[in-house]
Amino acid sequence: MNKSLVTNLLALIATLAGYYLNHHILFPIGIFALSGAITNWLAVHMLFEKVPGLYGSGVIPARFEDFKIGIRSLMMDQFFTEENIDRFLSSGSSTATTINLTPIIDKVDLSPAFDDLVEVIENSSFGGMLAMVGGSEALQPLREPFIEKMKVTIGNISQSEEFNELLRKELEQPNVMAGMREKVSDIIEKRLSELTPQLVKEIIQTMIRKHLGWLVVWGGIFGGIIGLIAAITDTL
Repeated sequence: MNKSLVTNLLALIATLAGYYLNHHILFPIGIFALSGAITNWLAVHMLFEKVPGLYGSGVIPARFEDFKIGIRSLMMDQFFTEENIDRFLSSGSSTATTINLTPIIDKVDLSPAFDDLVEVIENSSFGGMLAMVGGSEALQPLREPFIEKMKVTIGNISQSEEFNELLRKELEQPNVMAGMREKVSDIIEKRLSELTPQLVKEIIQTMIRKHLGWLVVWGGIFGGIIGLIAAITDTL
């Protein structure tokens, strides 16, 4: 069920019903709910899509280079440290058919990755509009879903046959430790170079867009409450 569409339709029905019935309470409730729901829907839409004439829209695909840099930094600084590589080689895992990085991924704290995402949005031209819907606090309920999705995404990358084949070939070379981190960095860099703004947008959308739909729902609810208060105040 599309929460945004349902919320906007209900608000529109209330607005039209209040207008044609000349209902002095239902109409302001509907119009305020509709304005709140549409405003929040537009804010969510502008995160992912470029809207002609609206400066700052499409911030996520526009800043896709920052996301690529963040992913590379995460992989190199958290997973492929010298300590982890040395532990991996010492365990004799290089002969395994599939290199399992899931235990490492599960232990890594990905909260900084979410904080970086929030900071990118706040520091963009979209920050002002985000402030109108509650600021960074409005995005906090998305922290755990984002972290879970990131772990799944990174886990899938590390489990892919192509990734493991490239890594195993490098591990079979002499003097592995001498250039291990540089070679792994090159592998990650080449894979990340395949990312496009559209792909980055789809990844982020898959992670958080359905949860952002609640912003539209609550925008409609609070807008309706404000409309009710305005209607009651006007009758006093």
